[in-house]
Amino acid sequence: MPLFRSTVGLSALEEPAFVRRISLSLSTMAVLTGAGLRLYRAVVLQYGPSDRWLWVGGTFVVGLAFLLLMATLHLGNHTVRSWLWRAPLFAFVESVTEMGVSLGLTLAGMERIGSLTATLEDWQGAAGRILFARMIGIPLFALVLALVSTIVRLALLPRKPVNTE
Repeated sequence: MPLFRSTVGLSALEEPAFVRRISLSLSTMAVLTGAGLRLYRAVVLQYGPSDRWLWVGGTFVVGLAFLLLMATLHLGNHTVRSWLWRAPLFAFVESVTEMGVSLGLTLAGMERIGSLTATLEDWQGAAGRILFARMIGIPLFALVLALVSTIVRLALLPRKPVNTE
């Protein structure tokens, strides 16, 4: 019994789910990630107890997990070879978006550095650190992800025997 009826045609193909469609777009995923991370940071610093190291560390881990999850969701839709340009471009667009949201929050007086309100001088240094960290961190993560996914794929997929005749 065949897996598909012979009447199945192109009209039976379904549109990808909403989250999948978003994850296919580098710019959309990077902008959502950058804006989400900066707004998350603003809320955490504004309303959280900054004197508890467990809280500070936990919120850092949650932010990092969100960043890497969003990068993984996007990269997972594409071949590993295209990650060579997609990971740095994702990092650049994400960091530029995060810097833009940070600038807006700074101008509105809502950006914090610890318990103090950030100024434009603070923003310049933070913007450089964000760009540097993302442009190094996301491509390194993509490299590790590519190595792990390649090893897992080679370990799990059956190999075809080589015909030596």
